[in-house]
Amino acid sequence: MAYTTIDNGEEHFNTILYTGDGSADNDITGVGFAPDWVWAKNRGAADAHWVLDSTRGATKGLYTNGTAAENTQNHLISFDSDGFSVGNQANGLNTSSNNYVSWNWKCNGGTTSSNSDGDITATVQANTTAGFSIVTYTGNGNASAQTVGHGLGAECKVVIAKSRSIGDESWRVFHESASQSGGGNLFLNGTSGLDTSDPARITSTNTTTFTLDGYHSTYDALNENSATYLAYCFAEKQGYSKFGKFRGNANADGAFIYTGFKPAWLMIKNIGASGTGYHWYIWDNKRDTINVMDNTLHADQSNAENTFDQDIDFVSNGFKLRGSGVGMNPNSHDAIYMAFAEHPFVSSKGVPVTAR
Repeated sequence: MAYTTIDNGEEHFNTILYTGDGSADNDITGVGFAPDWVWAKNRGAADAHWVLDSTRGATKGLYTNGTAAENTQNHLISFDSDGFSVGNQANGLNTSSNNYVSWNWKCNGGTTSSNSDGDITATVQANTTAGFSIVTYTGNGNASAQTVGHGLGAECKVVIAKSRSIGDESWRVFHESASQSGGGNLFLNGTSGLDTSDPARITSTNTTTFTLDGYHSTYDALNENSATYLAYCFAEKQGYSKFGKFRGNANADGAFIYTGFKPAWLMIKNIGASGTGYHWYIWDNKRDTINVMDNTLHADQSNAENTFDQDIDFVSNGFKLRGSGVGMNPNSHDAIYMAFAEHPFVSSKGVPVTAR
């Protein structure tokens, strides 16, 4: 069996940088494919992290650093064959002379299907090769646990979910390494650690579905009757994606974490006893092209890019912690990560790649 089926990670995930021009239609190219999920951020200003996808449609925006419901604005106005187009929405994705980063995932070209694998019928767009699906569903308000199909055909390791129709509801993150046995979820829009008391969470996943805890009217929920929801779901693919955890040492000579590939994108969150108060840190191979890498953005925060004590090396088979900040390198506590590949450590033909 081949080490990997994906020799070039940029066929399924790619980061691009661009400059806004303030026009009503700024065509952004260079992604290398038609993206189905675009997560974009102004690097130099306190603007939101906008997420848009081809299932919900262009102009349908949510932002990761807040709890607002989905809105319709001219942030992103079309998904194109080699990128996307952005409009002139104020504080959006196209302010003149401002620099932006866009993280782009390929799914299934906007083609969806009805999925009845779970208790709740879902609309699913899936890229089973890369282990990524976009799921939308409508809640039924059932007080007992309910399942939702994800369409990956493989064990689902991570689910990032949010209400589309109800404001003031957090993004909930199920990460297998943190949430095993229903142990708790994380909040992408906040800095809290692992929450084990929240009853409105994703409790488990398998090869066909993820499970929602029963509806609780006094809590934010993922299954309120007639409310609409979005979930981004991920399965691991050897040589392309890895979702795990590590123990930090708050030392500039930090741990090396093996992923089996040279990362293109990495997000880390402290979940241990010191996890509260620390951000979701994001690095990529386009904002930093050489090691040491220290340009980070925070998924939970609108702040501009910064470089404070968040040093990482991307190497041919994983990443090495080079910073002492306890947010990304917690002393004697755990952090979880999500990583996607630039290319695998060993190709499908058994050829090792070169180091960074």
